Amino acid sequence: MFLAQEIIRKKRDGEPLSAEEIRFFVNGVRDNTVSEGQIAALAMTIYFHDMNLQERVALTLAMRDSGHTLDWRREALGGPVVDKHSTGGVGDVTSLMLGPMIAACGGFVPMVSGRGLGHTGGTLDKLEAIPGLAIFLDDDAFRAQIKQVGVAIMGQTHSLAPADKRIYATRDITATVDSIPLITASILAKKLAEGLDALVMDVKVGSGALMPTLAGSEALAQAIVGVANGAGCRTTALLTDMNQVLASSAGNALEVREAVRFLTNDERNPRLFEVTLALCSEMLTTAGLAQSEDAARAALVRALDSGEAAERFGRMVAAQGGPADFVQRYDRYLPAATLSKPVFPAGAGYIRSMDTRALGMTVVALGGGRQRASDAIDYSVGLTEMARLGDFVDASTPLAVVHAASEESWLRAAKAVRAAIQLGAVAPQALPVVYRRITAAAD
Repeated sequence: MFLAQEIIRKKRDGEPLSAEEIRFFVNGVRDNTVSEGQIAALAMTIYFHDMNLQERVALTLAMRDSGHTLDWRREALGGPVVDKHSTGGVGDVTSLMLGPMIAACGGFVPMVSGRGLGHTGGTLDKLEAIPGLAIFLDDDAFRAQIKQVGVAIMGQTHSLAPADKRIYATRDITATVDSIPLITASILAKKLAEGLDALVMDVKVGSGALMPTLAGSEALAQAIVGVANGAGCRTTALLTDMNQVLASSAGNALEVREAVRFLTNDERNPRLFEVTLALCSEMLTTAGLAQSEDAARAALVRALDSGEAAERFGRMVAAQGGPADFVQRYDRYLPAATLSKPVFPAGAGYIRSMDTRALGMTVVALGGGRQRASDAIDYSVGLTEMARLGDFVDASTPLAVVHAASEESWLRAAKAVRAAIQLGAVAPQALPVVYRRITAAAD
């Protein structure tokens, strides 16, 4: 018999915890026999003393097993179950294209996603811009959709990794959010509960990333890859750039519109295309659906050019309660902002740097995200036609178009956009789109 306070004391003194101790504590979190104060105390000791790989794997598995886990073997899907997770960014709409693209190539994608957090946009918030679309599915509906469509994107239910919800809520108010062992367990508990054969992590680097430095992002990627493989799920990670808004837009309905136009080949931002193709290629090769990156990319381009990926997206939207003709008539269904006007720079020059986090917070301030959990979202607001690093801008070239609910909010957003983008006399050196691939061997 274990005691929560003795487990806290042991970790406080710098000793590693056993898998049994960790599971006892996590089950107590789930069952409410461990208090919020005890969760906070253990989180803080982990923050200062870290966890070794065995502890991290044990914590992740205990959190995964605190609720329902999916097993796809009885469904006879005929292909691997694979998913992607991003650490979050601004204009990161890749999930909406990636899921249908993988499904069109023979994979099955049971994606459990989240809402926006801080400056980062949330896939669920984007999907809720589509009228009628349900983001919470019961187990039978979720399974049926995966079998029939190949992809479903839904929110975390109460039965999926429930211990994570209590632990995260406590971390959020105790300054322990940025602990790599706790971030790793929180991400992977939900992903591993999906019953995956393979997982690819998209870990962002730069001014809009979760971790403030390249070294921090790399450490997080290596931790996630090590723990996930240690837990039995084939996992790799890509470090991708978030020193500027990834897509041409940022904001819920605006990003959905860009995703549809991407899938139908009406508009493809080059950086968004490269990141999406890199992640999808990694998913296909990691899951064994392609023998090489070249073969994977060829299959993905075929899925896009043939219209199969767009058709899968449309079927997913319809299966989750959205309009059956959404892909064909998205502009009819997506909400439009009251006011849309370009923001021009105060001077002229090359875009030298971009405070991507500040641009994400600009979308939040417009009403496109939450400053409190109870806040309602205005799905129509945000930024489009974003200028890129290295672009030359002047009085005739906008930094972005701001979509706002009023003139007053447009003015505030315009000021914030100008402040977030720095100009110079010469263009900056181009940054990589993908910095590095990380595997279990850290090669």
